[in-house]
Amino acid sequence: MSFLVDPPMLLASGAVIEVVAPDERTARRAEAGVLTLFLVVSVGLYLNRRWIHWLARLCRADSGRDWMLNSGVFHFDHEDAGLPTHVVSAAIFSTYPLWIRLGRRLGGLFRPAPARELPD
Repeated sequence: MSFLVDPPMLLASGAVIEVVAPDERTARRAEAGVLTLFLVVSVGLYLNRRWIHWLARLCRADSGRDWMLNSGVFHFDHEDAGLPTHVVSAAIFSTYPLWIRLGRRLGGLFRPAPARELPD
């Protein structure tokens, strides 16, 4: 994933979860699963873990951190990222739960209203 792509994808995922989940328990489990997947993959990319390097290469990036920081758009120094870059990146990762939760709220706007019983 990347810092440019992840927030919109989390937003969309949250909206889809809210619309299709049959109940709140299922929605929360789906939310936790999607969020975990995003964090594991994205943090793995940022830390340049070997097991996820294939995804960075598929995105034509030099490394996972290159993809996370630059997304093929920017030119931040991904090879010598220092403490400020790591702090900002950690702050961005900390917003991931907010994006999926916002998506669920937006998805709630599209959920059909429960049927009302008509008076006799």
